[in-house]
Amino acid sequence: MEVVIVPDAKAGGELIAEAMAQLLGRKPDAVLGVATGSTPLPIYAALAAKVDSGAVDASRARIAQLDEYVGLPAEHPESYRSVLRREVLEPLGLGMDAFMGPDGTAEDVQGACAAYDAALAAAGGVDLQLLGIGTDGHIGFNEPCSSLASRTRIKTLTEQTRVDNARFFDGDIEQVPHHVITQGIGTILEARHLVLLATGEGKADAVAATVEGPVAAVCPASALQLHPHATVVVDEAAASKLKLADYFRHTYVNKPEWQGI
Repeated sequence: MEVVIVPDAKAGGELIAEAMAQLLGRKPDAVLGVATGSTPLPIYAALAAKVDSGAVDASRARIAQLDEYVGLPAEHPESYRSVLRREVLEPLGLGMDAFMGPDGTAEDVQGACAAYDAALAAAGGVDLQLLGIGTDGHIGFNEPCSSLASRTRIKTLTEQTRVDNARFFDGDIEQVPHHVITQGIGTILEARHLVLLATGEGKADAVAATVEGPVAAVCPASALQLHPHATVVVDEAAASKLKLADYFRHTYVNKPEWQGI
């Protein structure tokens, strides 16, 4: 995988947004896999600014959801469908007809999971999948010890993840659902380009395990080592535990400009 160390979250957002812009230039109807949380917000802001300026035409882009709460109504302000409508679709000028995601309110949750995998395949697959990383190395909601071959499925959230997400529910952990639908690691690995953004010292241990540790289910993000085109973008704080940080800086500075990320 390629590791790119940037000064801060804003620089990381601009770098990744430029890669997405170039993808849309080559393939206007590209499928963009998106993640929720605070980490990717600089990416979405930078991409929206490019759309607003006319530098990027995202009118034919398709947006694919990474995960969704189970049992939370789609119209709930903290359902990921609602969050992505506010943070991605509307700023890019897209309607819900451009959106693909699993049905977290389905009576047959397992059927909804299989249907979403099938929908992604029918759409031609995800061209670029954005990922964040948890302090325990999870990607999507694939918690530690998730199968590295897993498909989209229902998962039970750890207590720590529910605590982390309580900030989106007025600080009340009791409002945070216990279950989610998430793309499995095997599903995620089918995307053509994986881009993980991590910022802050709190992610440093997880980043080091992902990049320099063994491929192991205890750190689900380490599965990115198996992908032919995975890019890990980190700020200086998140890179602070990397033993090969100087090498990563050297390789990025000296790579051909045309190569992008």
